[in-house]
Amino acid sequence: MVDGSKFQNGNLPTSERRNNMTDCCATSESGTTHPNKHRCPASGLDCAEVSARTISHHLKNSWQWEDKGMRYFFCDDPGCDVVYFGEDDTVISRSQLRTPVKNTAVLLCYCFGVTLDDASKNPEIRDFVVAQTRQGLCSCDTCNPSGRCCLKNFPRK
Repeated sequence: MVDGSKFQNGNLPTSERRNNMTDCCATSESGTTHPNKHRCPASGLDCAEVSARTISHHLKNSWQWEDKGMRYFFCDDPGCDVVYFGEDDTVISRSQLRTPVKNTAVLLCYCFGVTLDDASKNPEIRDFVVAQTRQGLCSCDTCNPSGRCCLKNFPRK
């Protein structure tokens, strides 16, 4: 069971779709003065903020988790078992998620289910994902556990 008392969501900005690929899944400024990063209590790395909405889409039993209004962060260190943590340093680990995370061999693009193997065998897949993203048809803010654009996961051409 995920202890809902450990996590709360802050006032995260709402995702806005853009036509510019450099900020395809960018978010607007929230107008708050708090930093967008926080140190992971396990790895010590600075980690990016993520929405409670994103977290709830990846929890095994999201109905058991209660968002209390605190800010959350995503640790993308592949060697760290912590995936999400609150600004009070409470954690959600890999075992509490239904989505495989921190392993691009599994999925490069969570929105369209593209693996590294798929993209390696067919380079046109990246073009497809770019086109879908340009049209605002991706859902990186919820499908990708990091809440960020999946395009950064693709190998460079």
